Amino acid sequence: MKILEGKTAIITGGSRGIGKGIAEVFAAHGANVAFTYSSSAEAANALAAELNATGVTAKAYQSNAADFDQCETLVKQVLEDFGSVDVLINNAGITKDNLLMRMSEEDFDKVIEVNLKSVFNMTKAIQRTFLKQRSGSIINMSSVVGVKGNAGQANYAASKAGIIGFSKSVALELGSRSIRCNVIAPGFIETEMTAKLDPDTVQGWRNAIPLKRGGQPEDIANACVFLASDLSAYITGQVMNVDGGMLT
Repeated sequence: MKILEGKTAIITGGSRGIGKGIAEVFAAHGANVAFTYSSSAEAANALAAELNATGVTAKAYQSNAADFDQCETLVKQVLEDFGSVDVLINNAGITKDNLLMRMSEEDFDKVIEVNLKSVFNMTKAIQRTFLKQRSGSIINMSSVVGVKGNAGQANYAASKAGIIGFSKSVALELGSRSIRCNVIAPGFIETEMTAKLDPDTVQGWRNAIPLKRGGQPEDIANACVFLASDLSAYITGQVMNVDGGMLT
């Protein structure tokens, strides 16, 4: 039996990068997958078709996780389409990097809204369902930057550190109902976005990592599989660094 067979997961920001990797690995482990995208409908629908071809049920939803009402509508629609939800993965996120002296208020607010407020929105939207069934696993995507900070990313670091505090509080509030909430803090993960960067810069980052390589979306997805499954039934309120040893 596949480790996630019979479970249904909602993944925000699931059409590319880490989110896409999570959707693919979850489907491979037997999970039904509902994932959101913001604008790339063609890529999202292609991924849904690819996942459905593996024998699970998958569907793409255009939804903005930073919008409270859209999150409520999304969860309602997913429950209608799938019947139940067992796992929520808050993965949607953006960056608007700049030194603090050059960072606009708009760029600070937007990153907090998309990265942190979205986690509140989706958790609120799914909470009633999880409370009713007295089970559920919430996995929130932070970053090594949220743990240690990074020059030029004060807005991003604040949003990702906020996710950690939020998740630990949710774990304390909902643990008595067998609802778990954990955090994954990815390090340098190689996606289509990093492929556009200067190769020498990327190699420099790899050299600074103890495992001497960047991570792949599957590395994050495998950690999500563990936290979504019953293998982690006694784990909540924790931050798992998936970073090749960056924070060692």
